[in-house]
Amino acid sequence: MPAPQKTASDTVFLGFTFFMGCELTGSYLDDDIDVVVSGVPFDLSTTERPGARLAPDAIRQASTHLAWEVNRWPWDFNVFDQLRVVDCGNLRFDPTAREQMNTQLRLHAGHLLEAQKVMLTLGGDHSITLPLLREYAKKHDSISLIHFDAHTDTEMEPDRISNHGTVFYEAVKEGLLDPERSVQIGIRTDYVRDSHRFRVLDAAWLMDHNPAEIISEIRRVVGNNPAYLTFDIDCLDPAFAPGTGTPVIGGLTTGLALKIIRGLVGCNLIGMDIVEVSPPFDHSEITALAAASLSLEFLYVLAAGRKAR
Repeated sequence: MPAPQKTASDTVFLGFTFFMGCELTGSYLDDDIDVVVSGVPFDLSTTERPGARLAPDAIRQASTHLAWEVNRWPWDFNVFDQLRVVDCGNLRFDPTAREQMNTQLRLHAGHLLEAQKVMLTLGGDHSITLPLLREYAKKHDSISLIHFDAHTDTEMEPDRISNHGTVFYEAVKEGLLDPERSVQIGIRTDYVRDSHRFRVLDAAWLMDHNPAEIISEIRRVVGNNPAYLTFDIDCLDPAFAPGTGTPVIGGLTTGLALKIIRGLVGCNLIGMDIVEVSPPFDHSEITALAAASLSLEFLYVLAAGRKAR
């Protein structure tokens, strides 16, 4: 596959920033395109600090720091020689209209999934995952979730409006996910354990197990089921991701998160989103760079899996 037409350095000097310097295109349904990067600048569902609507562009900007490396360490190939990745920009909607965002995102995702594209979606708060899962559920009979987060996002209180903390309660209620074949990683806040059906690898459990054991358990739970990867940046400890709306100490290092994601090569990954980066609370692009790096790692995992077939 051809490498991107522009490099990150080119786009910086030209005054445009696309994810990893990939071409910006409106023709994202072309047959030779493998992965489409989309931004969803929405944060009306946050319950604490807002700002995630600014994240897609911040992640793109931070990704320019990664583009100089021809073969990203520790991989032995250039992902853009294996996959054609394009950036279609940010979804357009009234930022004050949640239902309009849901509708527009579902239409966008529906077109991409029908055209057999892999989606890499830059949020936005975690509520953007629900309309995405609704479209994925049309395509797949059963979906596993690989969910990195400090919170389970399975809250639901009577008469409380749905928000970024209720996403997976609603997803299970709607039958979009197979919770028994789904795993939540890095959890370190309270949740109702009696009714919780996801396999939880909480932050304390992670600290007591090595990366190989963690990866093995994820793979055991998910198996070969189609698996959607969602990464809430607050899964990382605030030392590694200060720019987020609901920081919780005691989380993962960026190194451990990268190692776990690398261990998913060969899993049946169908898409990824990365959410809850809040640039107003970031420092020196630490959080945005982490999000960009994790997103790029997903692309390498995807390409490595295809190479191994």
